[in-house]
Amino acid sequence: MSAVAQQGRDRRARVLPAAPGRPAFDRAGPGGTAAPRVAVVGGGIAGLAAATGLAERGVRVTVYEREPQLGGRLAGWPVRLRDGSPATMSRGFHAFFRQYYNLRGLLRRIDPLLTGLRGLPDYPLQHSGGARDSFAHVPRTPPFSALGFAALSPTFGLRDLAGMAPRAALPLLDVRVPEVYERWDGTAAQELLTAIRFPEAARDLAFEVFSRSFFADPGALSAAEMALMFHIYFLGSSEGLLFDVPAEPYPRALWEPLGDYLEKLGVRLRTGEPVLGIRPEGGARIVSTAAGEEHCAAVVLALDTAGLRTVVGASPQLADTAWRERVARLRTAPPFLVSRLWLDRPVARRRPGFLGTSGYGPLDNVSVLERWETEAARWAARSGGSVVELHAYAVDPAAARQPRTREQVQERLRGELARVYPETAAARVLDACHEWRADCPLFPVGGYRDRPAVRTPDPRLMVAGDLVRTGLPVALMERAATSGLLAANVLLARWGVRGHPLRTVPDRGRSALLRSLARLG
Repeated sequence: MSAVAQQGRDRRARVLPAAPGRPAFDRAGPGGTAAPRVAVVGGGIAGLAAATGLAERGVRVTVYEREPQLGGRLAGWPVRLRDGSPATMSRGFHAFFRQYYNLRGLLRRIDPLLTGLRGLPDYPLQHSGGARDSFAHVPRTPPFSALGFAALSPTFGLRDLAGMAPRAALPLLDVRVPEVYERWDGTAAQELLTAIRFPEAARDLAFEVFSRSFFADPGALSAAEMALMFHIYFLGSSEGLLFDVPAEPYPRALWEPLGDYLEKLGVRLRTGEPVLGIRPEGGARIVSTAAGEEHCAAVVLALDTAGLRTVVGASPQLADTAWRERVARLRTAPPFLVSRLWLDRPVARRRPGFLGTSGYGPLDNVSVLERWETEAARWAARSGGSVVELHAYAVDPAAARQPRTREQVQERLRGELARVYPETAAARVLDACHEWRADCPLFPVGGYRDRPAVRTPDPRLMVAGDLVRTGLPVALMERAATSGLLAANVLLARWGVRGHPLRTVPDRGRSALLRSLARLG
Protein backbone atom coordinates (compact mmCIF):
# COMPACT_ATOMS: atom_id res chain seq x y z
CA MET A 1 0.00 0.00 0.00
CA SER A 2 1.32 3.44 -0.90
CA ALA A 3 2.13 6.07 1.70
CA VAL A 4 -0.68 8.25 0.34
CA ALA A 5 -3.18 5.39 0.67
CA GLN A 6 -2.01 4.74 4.21
CA GLN A 7 -2.36 8.37 5.24
CA GLY A 8 -5.55 9.15 3.36
CA ARG A 9 -6.56 10.53 -0.01
CA ASP A 10 -6.55 14.25 0.82
CA ARG A 11 -3.32 15.73 -0.54
CA ARG A 12 -4.09 19.01 1.22
CA ALA A 13 -4.16 17.45 4.66
CA ARG A 14 -1.92 19.33 7.07
CA VAL A 15 1.22 17.57 8.31
CA LEU A 16 2.77 18.71 11.59
CA PRO A 17 6.39 17.49 11.55
CA ALA A 18 7.89 15.82 14.59
CA ALA A 19 10.02 18.04 16.79
CA PRO A 20 13.71 17.19 16.31
CA GLY A 21 15.81 15.40 18.88
CA ARG A 22 17.67 12.18 19.47
CA PRO A 23 15.77 9.10 18.27
CA ALA A 24 14.96 7.65 21.68
CA PHE A 25 16.19 7.10 25.19
CA ASP A 26 19.02 4.58 25.31
CA ARG A 27 17.84 1.44 27.07
CA ALA A 28 21.33 -0.10 27.01
CA GLY A 29 22.07 0.76 30.64
CA PRO A 30 25.66 1.78 31.45
CA GLY A 31 26.57 4.94 29.62
CA GLY A 32 23.03 5.56 28.42
CA THR A 33 20.60 8.20 29.61
CA ALA A 34 18.15 6.78 32.13
CA ALA A 35 14.65 6.94 30.72
CA PRO A 36 12.15 8.84 32.85
CA ARG A 37 9.01 7.23 34.26
CA VAL A 38 5.69 8.76 33.19
CA ALA A 39 2.28 7.93 34.63
CA VAL A 40 -0.62 8.04 32.18
CA VAL A 41 -3.87 8.24 34.10
CA GLY A 42 -6.64 6.82 31.93
CA GLY A 43 -6.63 3.90 29.52
CA GLY A 44 -8.91 5.23 26.79
CA ILE A 45 -7.92 6.47 23.35
CA ALA A 46 -6.10 9.56 24.66
CA GLY A 47 -4.19 7.69 27.35
CA LEU A 48 -3.17 4.84 25.07
CA ALA A 49 -2.07 7.30 22.39
CA ALA A 50 0.09 9.13 24.94
CA ALA A 51 1.51 5.85 26.26
CA THR A 52 2.30 4.71 22.72
CA GLY A 53 4.01 7.96 21.78
CA LEU A 54 6.18 7.86 24.91
CA ALA A 55 6.98 4.15 25.02
CA GLU A 56 8.04 4.07 21.38
CA ARG A 57 10.76 6.56 22.31
CA GLY A 58 11.98 4.48 25.25
CA VAL A 59 10.13 6.26 28.07
CA ARG A 60 9.08 4.00 30.93
CA VAL A 61 5.28 4.24 31.18
CA THR A 62 2.67 3.12 33.65
CA VAL A 63 -0.97 3.33 32.54
CA TYR A 64 -3.56 3.52 35.32
CA GLU A 65 -7.14 2.67 34.37
CA ARG A 66 -9.94 2.54 36.94
CA GLU A 67 -12.03 0.05 34.93
CA PRO A 68 -11.10 -3.64 34.59
CA GLN A 69 -10.45 -3.20 30.87
CA LEU A 70 -8.78 -0.76 28.51
CA GLY A 71 -10.67 1.35 26.00
CA GLY A 72 -12.32 4.10 28.05
CA ARG A 73 -15.58 5.06 26.37
CA LEU A 74 -14.86 2.47 23.66
CA ALA A 75 -14.37 -0.36 26.12
CA GLY A 76 -16.20 -3.67 25.85
CA TRP A 77 -16.83 -6.43 28.34
CA PRO A 78 -18.14 -10.01 28.22
CA VAL A 79 -21.77 -10.90 28.91
CA ARG A 80 -23.56 -14.23 28.87
CA LEU A 81 -26.87 -14.38 27.00
CA ARG A 82 -29.87 -16.37 28.19
CA ASP A 83 -29.21 -19.01 25.52
CA GLY A 84 -25.74 -19.52 26.96
CA SER A 85 -23.96 -17.69 24.16
CA PRO A 86 -20.99 -15.48 25.07
CA ALA A 87 -21.29 -11.93 23.76
CA THR A 88 -19.57 -8.58 24.14
CA MET A 89 -21.39 -5.49 25.39
CA SER A 90 -20.08 -1.97 24.94
CA ARG A 91 -21.14 1.65 25.20
CA GLY A 92 -22.22 1.59 21.61
CA PHE A 93 -21.42 2.24 17.98
CA HIS A 94 -18.63 4.65 17.00
CA ALA A 95 -17.71 5.73 13.48
CA PHE A 96 -14.04 5.72 12.43
CA PHE A 97 -14.05 8.43 9.78
CA ARG A 98 -11.29 8.46 7.16
CA GLN A 99 -10.11 11.92 8.29
CA TYR A 100 -9.27 10.55 11.75
CA TYR A 101 -5.63 10.41 10.71
CA ASN A 102 -3.98 10.18 14.12
CA LEU A 103 -6.45 7.66 15.54
CA ARG A 104 -6.00 5.50 12.48
CA GLY A 105 -2.24 5.95 12.78
CA LEU A 106 -2.45 4.63 16.34
CA LEU A 107 -4.38 1.59 15.13
CA ARG A 108 -1.80 0.96 12.39
CA ARG A 109 0.64 -0.03 15.13
CA ILE A 110 -1.35 -3.26 15.49
CA ASP A 111 -2.96 -3.49 12.05
CA PRO A 112 -0.76 -1.75 9.43
CA LEU A 113 -3.30 -2.03 6.60
CA LEU A 114 -6.34 -1.51 8.86
CA THR A 115 -7.82 -4.78 7.66
CA GLY A 116 -9.77 -5.01 10.93
CA LEU A 117 -11.90 -2.02 9.90
CA ARG A 118 -14.85 -2.49 7.60
CA GLY A 119 -16.29 0.33 5.51
CA LEU A 120 -20.04 0.92 5.57
CA PRO A 121 -21.47 1.78 2.15
CA ASP A 122 -23.74 4.54 3.43
CA TYR A 123 -24.72 6.64 6.43
CA PRO A 124 -28.39 7.38 5.80
CA LEU A 125 -30.39 9.83 7.92
CA GLN A 126 -34.13 9.36 8.22
CA HIS A 127 -36.82 11.74 9.52
CA SER A 128 -40.15 10.48 10.81
CA GLY A 129 -41.87 12.74 8.27
CA GLY A 130 -40.47 10.61 5.45
CA ALA A 131 -37.43 12.64 4.38
CA ARG A 132 -34.24 10.63 4.00
CA ASP A 133 -30.70 11.71 3.26
CA SER A 134 -27.81 9.58 2.03
CA PHE A 135 -24.08 10.15 1.77
CA ALA A 136 -23.32 7.25 -0.56
CA HIS A 137 -23.25 9.41 -3.71
CA VAL A 138 -22.14 12.72 -2.25
CA PRO A 139 -18.84 13.87 -3.82
CA ARG A 140 -15.84 13.81 -1.51
CA THR A 141 -14.04 16.91 -2.69
CA PRO A 142 -15.04 20.29 -1.22
CA PRO A 143 -16.93 22.42 -2.04
CA PHE A 144 -18.70 19.81 -4.18
CA SER A 145 -19.31 17.71 -1.06
CA ALA A 146 -21.52 20.38 0.53
CA LEU A 147 -23.10 21.33 -2.81
CA GLY A 148 -23.69 17.69 -3.66
CA PHE A 149 -25.32 17.03 -0.32
CA ALA A 150 -27.68 19.96 -0.83
CA ALA A 151 -28.46 18.95 -4.42
CA LEU A 152 -29.14 15.31 -3.55
CA SER A 153 -31.04 15.98 -0.33
CA PRO A 154 -34.85 16.00 -0.49
CA THR A 155 -34.80 18.56 2.33
CA PHE A 156 -33.23 21.29 0.16
CA GLY A 157 -35.66 22.84 -2.30
CA LEU A 158 -35.02 25.88 -4.45
CA ARG A 159 -37.25 27.93 -2.16
CA ASP A 160 -35.26 26.75 0.88
CA LEU A 161 -31.97 27.69 -0.72
CA ALA A 162 -33.29 31.08 -1.82
CA GLY A 163 -34.48 31.76 1.71
CA MET A 164 -31.12 31.21 3.39
CA ALA A 165 -29.00 34.07 4.66
CA PRO A 166 -25.70 33.56 2.82
CA ARG A 167 -23.87 36.41 4.54
CA ALA A 168 -24.42 34.79 7.95
CA ALA A 169 -23.08 31.50 6.57
CA LEU A 170 -19.98 32.91 4.85
CA PRO A 171 -17.62 32.41 7.83
CA LEU A 172 -18.25 28.65 7.54
CA LEU A 173 -16.22 28.75 4.32
CA ASP A 174 -13.00 29.44 6.23
CA VAL A 175 -13.09 27.77 9.64
CA ARG A 176 -9.87 28.03 11.65
CA VAL A 177 -8.86 27.15 15.20
CA PRO A 178 -8.94 29.00 17.58
CA GLU A 179 -10.65 31.78 15.60
CA VAL A 180 -13.82 29.71 15.26
CA TYR A 181 -14.16 29.71 19.06
CA GLU A 182 -13.51 33.43 19.30
CA ARG A 183 -16.31 34.04 16.81
CA TRP A 184 -18.97 31.49 17.80
CA ASP A 185 -18.33 29.98 21.21
CA GLY A 186 -20.75 32.50 22.71
CA THR A 187 -23.54 31.32 20.38
CA ALA A 188 -25.63 28.14 20.54
CA ALA A 189 -25.59 25.83 17.53
CA GLN A 190 -29.34 26.25 17.22
CA GLU A 191 -28.97 30.04 17.12
CA LEU A 192 -26.42 29.86 14.33
CA LEU A 193 -28.64 27.64 12.21
CA THR A 194 -31.51 30.06 12.77
CA ALA A 195 -29.35 33.02 11.76
CA ILE A 196 -28.37 31.21 8.57
CA ARG A 197 -32.05 30.37 8.01
CA PHE A 198 -31.04 26.78 7.41
CA PRO A 199 -34.10 24.74 6.25
CA GLU A 200 -35.87 23.13 9.20
CA ALA A 201 -36.07 19.66 7.66
CA ALA A 202 -32.40 19.67 6.69
CA ARG A 203 -31.53 21.02 10.12
CA ASP A 204 -33.33 18.13 11.81
CA LEU A 205 -31.58 15.58 9.64
CA ALA A 206 -28.03 16.81 9.15
CA PHE A 207 -27.07 19.21 11.89
CA GLU A 208 -29.12 17.74 14.72
CA VAL A 209 -27.53 14.37 14.05
CA PHE A 210 -24.05 15.93 14.08
CA SER A 211 -24.70 17.97 17.21
CA ARG A 212 -25.93 14.87 18.97
CA SER A 213 -22.56 13.26 18.24
CA PHE A 214 -21.57 15.43 21.20
CA PHE A 215 -24.41 13.91 23.28
CA ALA A 216 -25.96 17.35 23.59
CA ASP A 217 -29.04 19.19 22.42
CA PRO A 218 -28.32 21.77 19.66
CA GLY A 219 -29.68 24.48 21.93
CA ALA A 220 -26.98 23.79 24.52
CA LEU A 221 -24.03 23.10 22.21
CA SER A 222 -21.46 25.74 21.31
CA ALA A 223 -21.89 26.81 17.69
CA ALA A 224 -18.09 26.76 17.39
CA GLU A 225 -18.05 22.97 17.79
CA MET A 226 -20.76 22.57 15.16
CA ALA A 227 -18.90 24.89 12.76
CA LEU A 228 -15.72 22.89 13.32
CA MET A 229 -17.59 19.67 12.51
CA PHE A 230 -18.90 21.29 9.31
CA HIS A 231 -15.29 22.07 8.35
CA ILE A 232 -13.94 18.62 9.23
CA TYR A 233 -16.56 16.71 7.26
CA PHE A 234 -17.98 19.00 4.57
CA LEU A 235 -15.66 21.82 3.50
CA GLY A 236 -12.28 21.09 5.05
CA SER A 237 -11.56 17.54 3.96
CA SER A 238 -11.84 15.46 0.81
CA GLU A 239 -11.97 12.19 2.76
CA GLY A 240 -15.77 12.27 2.58
CA LEU A 241 -18.54 11.42 5.02
CA LEU A 242 -18.41 7.65 4.87
CA PHE A 243 -16.62 5.77 7.61
CA ASP A 244 -15.30 2.43 8.85
CA VAL A 245 -16.21 0.30 11.85
CA PRO A 246 -14.31 -2.51 13.61
CA ALA A 247 -15.24 -5.95 12.29
CA GLU A 248 -14.84 -7.45 15.78
CA PRO A 249 -15.95 -6.14 19.18
CA TYR A 250 -13.72 -3.38 20.52
CA PRO A 251 -11.64 -5.52 22.92
CA ARG A 252 -10.58 -8.03 20.28
CA ALA A 253 -10.28 -5.55 17.44
CA LEU A 254 -8.49 -2.75 19.27
CA TRP A 255 -7.55 -2.84 22.91
CA GLU A 256 -6.23 -6.36 23.48
CA PRO A 257 -3.80 -6.09 20.51
CA LEU A 258 -2.77 -2.55 21.48
CA GLY A 259 -2.30 -3.61 25.09
CA ASP A 260 -0.04 -6.46 23.94
CA TYR A 261 1.92 -4.03 21.77
CA LEU A 262 2.44 -1.65 24.70
CA GLU A 263 3.48 -4.40 27.09
CA LYS A 264 6.13 -5.50 24.59
CA LEU A 265 7.44 -1.92 24.79
CA GLY A 266 7.68 -2.29 28.56
CA VAL A 267 4.49 -0.40 29.48
CA ARG A 268 2.89 -1.45 32.77
CA LEU A 269 -0.89 -1.66 32.39
CA ARG A 270 -2.66 -1.34 35.73
CA THR A 271 -6.34 -1.87 35.02
CA GLY A 272 -8.83 -1.77 37.86
CA GLU A 273 -6.57 0.68 39.72
CA PRO A 274 -7.97 4.22 39.99
CA VAL A 275 -5.65 7.08 40.87
CA LEU A 276 -6.58 8.72 44.18
CA GLY A 277 -4.41 11.81 43.91
CA ILE A 278 -1.18 13.36 42.63
CA ARG A 279 1.24 15.62 44.46
CA PRO A 280 4.50 17.33 43.50
CA GLU A 281 7.59 16.48 45.48
CA GLY A 282 10.73 18.21 44.29
CA GLY A 283 11.27 17.22 40.68
CA ALA A 284 8.91 14.25 40.91
CA ARG A 285 5.16 13.79 40.72
CA ILE A 286 3.82 11.22 43.17
CA VAL A 287 0.86 9.19 41.94
CA SER A 288 -1.21 7.59 44.70
CA THR A 289 -3.48 4.56 44.35
CA ALA A 290 -4.91 2.09 46.84
CA ALA A 291 -1.93 -0.16 46.06
CA GLY A 292 0.68 2.46 46.96
CA GLU A 293 2.63 5.32 45.41
CA GLU A 294 4.76 5.73 42.32
CA HIS A 295 7.37 8.45 41.76
CA CYS A 296 7.25 9.79 38.21
CA ALA A 297 9.03 12.44 36.20
CA ALA A 298 5.73 13.53 34.65
CA VAL A 299 2.03 12.72 34.50
CA VAL A 300 -0.50 12.72 31.66
CA LEU A 301 -4.12 13.04 32.80
CA ALA A 302 -6.22 11.34 30.12
CA LEU A 303 -9.54 11.17 31.93
CA ASP A 304 -13.17 11.89 31.22
CA THR A 305 -14.64 15.09 32.63
CA ALA A 306 -15.80 13.67 35.94
CA GLY A 307 -12.59 11.69 36.40
CA LEU A 308 -10.46 14.76 35.73
CA ARG A 309 -12.46 16.83 38.20
CA THR A 310 -12.15 14.07 40.82
CA VAL A 311 -8.39 13.56 40.52
CA VAL A 312 -7.64 17.28 40.35
CA GLY A 313 -10.00 17.96 43.26
CA ALA A 314 -8.10 15.39 45.33
CA SER A 315 -4.74 16.97 44.39
CA PRO A 316 -4.70 20.45 46.00
CA GLN A 317 -1.05 21.09 45.11
CA LEU A 318 -1.42 20.28 41.43
CA ALA A 319 -0.61 23.06 38.92
CA ASP A 320 -2.12 26.28 40.34
CA THR A 321 -5.37 27.46 41.88
CA ALA A 322 -6.76 29.15 38.77
CA TRP A 323 -6.20 26.03 36.66
CA ARG A 324 -7.82 23.77 39.27
CA GLU A 325 -10.83 26.10 39.44
CA ARG A 326 -11.28 25.97 35.68
CA VAL A 327 -11.21 22.17 35.79
CA ALA A 328 -13.79 22.20 38.58
CA ARG A 329 -16.16 24.17 36.32
CA LEU A 330 -16.10 21.59 33.50
CA ARG A 331 -19.46 19.99 32.83
CA THR A 332 -20.63 16.59 31.68
CA ALA A 333 -23.14 16.12 28.85
CA PRO A 334 -26.61 14.79 29.68
CA PRO A 335 -27.10 11.03 30.14
CA PHE A 336 -27.43 8.70 27.18
CA LEU A 337 -28.73 5.18 26.71
CA VAL A 338 -27.41 2.31 24.60
CA SER A 339 -29.85 -0.59 24.28
CA ARG A 340 -28.71 -3.77 22.56
CA LEU A 341 -31.45 -6.22 21.65
CA TRP A 342 -31.10 -9.80 20.47
CA LEU A 343 -34.22 -10.41 18.34
CA ASP A 344 -35.71 -13.76 17.34
CA ARG A 345 -36.12 -12.78 13.68
CA PRO A 346 -33.99 -10.81 11.23
CA VAL A 347 -34.17 -7.18 10.29
CA ALA A 348 -34.91 -6.94 6.56
CA ARG A 349 -31.82 -7.40 4.44
CA ARG A 350 -32.34 -4.06 2.69
CA ARG A 351 -31.83 -2.16 5.95
CA PRO A 352 -28.47 -0.35 6.34
CA GLY A 353 -25.96 -1.26 9.00
CA PHE A 354 -26.34 2.19 10.55
CA LEU A 355 -29.21 4.66 10.36
CA GLY A 356 -29.36 8.11 11.94
CA THR A 357 -32.88 9.12 12.94
CA SER A 358 -34.77 12.30 13.77
CA GLY A 359 -38.34 12.77 14.93
CA TYR A 360 -38.62 9.32 16.51
CA GLY A 361 -38.90 10.41 20.11
CA PRO A 362 -35.70 9.64 22.03
CA LEU A 363 -34.31 7.35 19.31
CA ASP A 364 -31.21 8.88 17.66
CA ASN A 365 -29.86 5.97 15.66
CA VAL A 366 -30.21 2.27 14.89
CA SER A 367 -27.40 -0.18 14.19
CA VAL A 368 -27.89 -3.70 12.81
CA LEU A 369 -24.69 -5.18 14.15
CA GLU A 370 -24.55 -8.38 12.10
CA ARG A 371 -24.08 -6.22 9.02
CA TRP A 372 -20.43 -5.72 10.00
CA GLU A 373 -19.54 -7.29 13.37
CA THR A 374 -18.55 -10.94 13.11
CA GLU A 375 -19.61 -11.85 16.67
CA ALA A 376 -23.14 -10.57 16.01
CA ALA A 377 -23.15 -12.20 12.57
CA ARG A 378 -22.32 -15.61 14.09
CA TRP A 379 -25.15 -15.28 16.60
CA ALA A 380 -27.59 -14.15 13.90
CA ALA A 381 -26.61 -17.08 11.67
CA ARG A 382 -27.17 -19.57 14.52
CA SER A 383 -30.44 -18.09 15.75
CA GLY A 384 -31.99 -16.71 12.59
CA GLY A 385 -32.43 -13.39 14.37
CA SER A 386 -30.74 -9.98 14.49
CA VAL A 387 -28.63 -8.00 16.96
CA VAL A 388 -29.88 -4.41 17.03
CA GLU A 389 -28.42 -1.46 18.91
CA LEU A 390 -30.45 1.66 19.73
CA HIS A 391 -29.09 4.98 21.01
CA ALA A 392 -30.82 7.79 22.88
CA TYR A 393 -28.69 10.89 23.46
CA ALA A 394 -29.21 13.85 25.76
CA VAL A 395 -31.84 12.13 27.91
CA ASP A 396 -33.51 14.25 30.58
CA PRO A 397 -31.27 13.83 33.66
CA ALA A 398 -34.30 13.57 35.95
CA ALA A 399 -35.66 10.69 33.88
CA ALA A 400 -32.31 8.94 33.85
CA ARG A 401 -32.13 8.98 37.66
CA GLN A 402 -35.35 7.02 38.22
CA PRO A 403 -35.49 3.25 37.55
CA ARG A 404 -39.11 3.40 36.36
CA THR A 405 -38.53 6.26 33.94
CA ARG A 406 -35.41 4.51 32.67
CA GLU A 407 -37.55 1.51 31.85
CA GLN A 408 -40.02 3.77 30.08
CA VAL A 409 -37.25 5.24 27.89
CA GLN A 410 -36.00 1.73 27.10
CA GLU A 411 -39.53 0.63 26.17
CA ARG A 412 -39.99 3.77 24.07
CA LEU A 413 -36.83 2.98 22.10
CA ARG A 414 -38.17 -0.50 21.40
CA GLY A 415 -41.44 1.01 20.17
CA GLU A 416 -39.68 3.55 17.95
CA LEU A 417 -37.61 0.76 16.40
CA ALA A 418 -40.87 -0.80 15.23
CA ARG A 419 -41.82 2.53 13.60
CA VAL A 420 -38.46 2.76 11.83
CA TYR A 421 -38.29 -0.91 10.83
CA PRO A 422 -41.87 -2.27 10.93
CA GLU A 423 -40.76 -5.88 10.47
CA THR A 424 -39.36 -5.77 14.02
CA ALA A 425 -42.76 -5.03 15.59
CA ALA A 426 -43.58 -8.74 15.92
CA ALA A 427 -40.06 -9.75 16.90
CA ARG A 428 -39.50 -11.23 20.35
CA VAL A 429 -36.59 -9.85 22.37
CA LEU A 430 -34.57 -12.92 23.36
CA ASP A 431 -32.12 -10.86 25.39
CA ALA A 432 -31.30 -7.24 26.10
CA CYS A 433 -28.54 -5.13 27.64
CA HIS A 434 -29.11 -1.50 28.58
CA GLU A 435 -26.21 0.83 29.32
CA TRP A 436 -26.96 4.18 30.93
CA ARG A 437 -24.01 6.55 31.04
CA ALA A 438 -23.33 10.23 31.71
CA ASP A 439 -19.60 10.75 31.22
CA CYS A 440 -19.12 12.59 27.92
CA PRO A 441 -17.80 16.16 27.94
CA LEU A 442 -20.26 18.98 27.39
CA PHE A 443 -19.18 21.82 25.13
CA PRO A 444 -21.61 24.48 26.31
CA VAL A 445 -22.02 27.98 25.00
CA GLY A 446 -19.10 30.03 26.32
CA GLY A 447 -17.30 27.02 27.78
CA TYR A 448 -14.18 27.03 25.61
CA ARG A 449 -12.19 29.33 27.92
CA ASP A 450 -12.45 26.85 30.81
CA ARG A 451 -11.41 23.78 28.85
CA PRO A 452 -7.85 22.68 29.62
CA ALA A 453 -5.12 22.71 27.02
CA VAL A 454 -2.57 19.92 26.65
CA ARG A 455 -0.03 22.00 28.56
CA THR A 456 -0.76 23.09 32.12
CA PRO A 457 0.96 25.59 34.46
CA ASP A 458 3.00 22.59 35.66
CA PRO A 459 5.53 21.60 32.95
CA ARG A 460 5.47 18.03 34.28
CA LEU A 461 1.69 17.72 33.96
CA MET A 462 -0.16 17.24 30.65
CA VAL A 463 -3.84 16.74 29.87
CA ALA A 464 -5.27 14.69 27.01
CA GLY A 465 -8.76 13.71 25.90
CA ASP A 466 -11.65 14.76 23.70
CA LEU A 467 -12.41 17.65 26.07
CA VAL A 468 -8.98 19.26 25.54
CA ARG A 469 -8.15 22.37 23.53
CA THR A 470 -5.58 21.32 20.94
CA GLY A 471 -5.48 24.34 18.62
CA LEU A 472 -6.07 21.92 15.74
CA PRO A 473 -9.14 21.08 13.61
CA VAL A 474 -9.97 17.78 15.33
CA ALA A 475 -12.98 16.51 17.27
CA LEU A 476 -14.38 13.49 19.10
CA MET A 477 -12.19 10.35 18.95
CA GLU A 478 -9.64 12.10 16.74
CA ARG A 479 -9.26 14.88 19.29
CA ALA A 480 -8.60 12.24 21.94
CA ALA A 481 -5.89 10.50 19.89
CA THR A 482 -4.32 13.77 18.73
CA SER A 483 -4.18 15.26 22.23
CA GLY A 484 -2.57 12.09 23.59
CA LEU A 485 0.19 12.28 20.99
CA LEU A 486 0.57 16.03 21.57
CA ALA A 487 1.06 15.37 25.29
CA ALA A 488 3.72 12.79 24.50
CA ASN A 489 5.44 15.18 22.09
CA VAL A 490 5.59 18.01 24.64
CA LEU A 491 7.28 15.75 27.18
CA LEU A 492 9.64 14.24 24.61
CA ALA A 493 10.70 17.72 23.47
CA ARG A 494 11.41 18.61 27.10
CA TRP A 495 13.84 15.70 27.23
CA GLY A 496 15.39 16.34 23.82
CA VAL A 497 13.84 13.29 22.17
CA ARG A 498 12.21 13.35 18.74
CA GLY A 499 8.43 13.47 18.76
CA HIS A 500 5.83 12.02 16.43
CA PRO A 501 4.47 13.71 13.29
CA LEU A 502 0.77 14.49 13.31
CA ARG A 503 -1.75 14.97 10.55
CA THR A 504 -5.04 16.88 10.39
CA VAL A 505 -7.55 18.14 7.88
CA PRO A 506 -6.49 21.54 6.46
CA ASP A 507 -6.49 24.24 9.13
CA ARG A 508 -8.33 26.77 6.96
CA GLY A 509 -10.74 26.94 4.02
CA ARG A 510 -9.38 25.03 1.04
CA SER A 511 -10.13 27.60 -1.63
CA ALA A 512 -8.62 31.11 -1.86
CA LEU A 513 -11.88 32.28 -3.43
CA LEU A 514 -13.97 30.84 -0.60
CA ARG A 515 -11.61 32.31 1.98
CA SER A 516 -12.09 35.71 0.36
CA LEU A 517 -15.86 35.28 0.46
CA ALA A 518 -15.67 34.28 4.12
CA ARG A 519 -14.11 37.64 4.97
CA LEU A 520 -17.31 39.31 3.80
CA GLY A 521 -19.33 37.60 6.53
